[in-house]
Amino acid sequence: MAVFLEVCKEKGIEPRRHYSGKFNLRIPPELHERLAIAAQAEGKSLNTLAQEALAQRVAA
Repeated sequence: MAVFLEVCKEKGIEPRRHYSGKFNLRIPPELHERLAIAAQAEGKSLNTLAQEALAQRVAA
């Protein structure tokens, strides 16, 4: 991320832009099923489960 921001600065490019907060994700049906079961077992929506997993990935 730091390298990306440095390159943007050097080239005069704005690194940030407005995002809608929506995107489509295509996954195999088997994974979809396993995620839905995991979300239900935790009392969460599939959307919440996915948000948490994605947030953990970029926090590392």
